[in-house]
Amino acid sequence: MSVLFPGNIDLIDYFRFNKKSESMDHQIILENFRCLTDIQIERFGKLKELYDFWNFRINVISRKDMDNFYLHHVLHSLAIARIVQFRSYTEILDAGTGGGFPGIPLAILFPKARFHLVDSIGKKIKVVNEVVNELKLDNVVAEQCRIEQVDNTFDFIISRAVTSLPDFIKWTSYKFHNRSFNDISNGILYIKGGDVDSELKQLSKLKTRVYHINDYFSEEFFETKKVVHIFRK
Repeated sequence: MSVLFPGNIDLIDYFRFNKKSESMDHQIILENFRCLTDIQIERFGKLKELYDFWNFRINVISRKDMDNFYLHHVLHSLAIARIVQFRSYTEILDAGTGGGFPGIPLAILFPKARFHLVDSIGKKIKVVNEVVNELKLDNVVAEQCRIEQVDNTFDFIISRAVTSLPDFIKWTSYKFHNRSFNDISNGILYIKGGDVDSELKQLSKLKTRVYHINDYFSEEFFETKKVVHIFRK
């Protein structure tokens, strides 16, 4: 890749001139996931530099939030991995992926699962594709489209609070099928903060289970964060 960065620095040069301590940056990932392969460690280590580079050009993450990138975005996304270990050939739709979360961190962690990342905003998908290409994630397809334009069905739909749960269900509940082969039922895994009880009461035709992320990660950031599993009765 030879994309110009301000000051006529391409991506390779940017990495060369901005060698920070990767181990310190993504140490929080290594502490919580201790069985990573060398290539997974390398990919997680590259993430911050890649998003620093692209976020300067195309703002997909709050720049104030980049100081907490691995906590607020990567580890937050990986909370889903505490709920289910996606088996080989599991097909997952990341609906409203934004800059690639939770899909990209999960694709690094589960290289034999298949991820389809969609967002309606083209510049966000451009960043996603650049990150996917640089990390050589051959288990990821990213596409600019609206959720309702996706024709396929999947084992799981994942997302990080793109809208209220009832609205999200309208868009996605028909996009997962019932042929489950993972340890939990096929369905939606929705990362959301705050009180979800009032929204869950509106989902009378579906079963739900709420997982509190602070049961798995000790950082204060996760105190009110949850993963909601929504599946058919």
